[in-house]
Amino acid sequence: MRVGKSTRTPAAVGEGPVTVEIGGVTGPATFSRLPDALAALWSSLRPLPLGVVQYDAYEYFLTRPDAAERVAEFIKRDGELKLTFAMCGKSHVVWVRPAEAGAK
Repeated sequence: MRVGKSTRTPAAVGEGPVTVEIGGVTGPATFSRLPDALAALWSSLRPLPLGVVQYDAYEYFLTRPDAAERVAEFIKRDGELKLTFAMCGKSHVVWVRPAEAGAK
C-alpha cells in the first residue's frame, strides 16, 4: 500500500457510479457511467473562459476515444482524478471520483 493514496477500489473501476465537480463553478453531480460523467464535465467546461491551451488540454483529455479508460486508470491508481485550471485569476479544481455509497 502506498502512503497518501486512497484504498478505495471499486470492483471494476470506471464501471460504477462516479461523481464529478468543478470547484467554485458547479456542485457535485453523480453519474452511473464514467463516459457520461466525462461528457457532462466537458459540457460544463466548454463554455468557460479558459485559455486556449487549457481548453485544448481539457477537450483532448475528456473527449478522446480512450478518455474513460485513461480516467479510470487515474481513479484506480490514486482514488480520484484531480485537475486544476485558472479562470479569471482564480484556481479551480476538477474532480472525478467514485461516488460515495448512497450518493445520487
